Amino acid sequence: MNDEITASEVRLVNGEGEQVGVVSLERAFAEADEAGLDLVEVSPDSNPPVTKIMDFGKFRYDQRKKDRENRKKQHTVSLKEIRMRPSISDHDLETKINRSIKFLQAGSRLKISVRFRGREMARQDLGAALMDRVTEQLEEYANVDKSASVEGRVMSLHLVPK
Repeated sequence: MNDEITASEVRLVNGEGEQVGVVSLERAFAEADEAGLDLVEVSPDSNPPVTKIMDFGKFRYDQRKKDRENRKKQHTVSLKEIRMRPSISDHDLETKINRSIKFLQAGSRLKISVRFRGREMARQDLGAALMDRVTEQLEEYANVDKSASVEGRVMSLHLVPK
């Protein structure tokens, strides 16, 4: 911007967006001063570099405003996790399923994890049966994205909202 431009000749675009052509840097500075605006290097890699006469402060303000609007519009998909044990009681499972339904209705992806401890590793069939119960109860709210799989001591299942 302005004094930081080092090229001797530049391709100049005036404040209205019309191309003036290849001019000396001094003439470009003179036109920018005459318009009361800044001389900004738009494309420094081209030969000769492209410069534009603009109000740089207003340009930066508009750019930040656009970025804020884009951030408001973007939707981030979150992954929620529900953890349980293979010997979970019916009431506790019902509570976990109700919480899962709220997460799915809010649009979040869901990971159901069953953690095995000690000798529970020998009874992985209990974890698989628990996963089947959970998917059966959540089938009207979610689709299975990744079926139940065991990684170490944890059996996990991924669900996506319908």
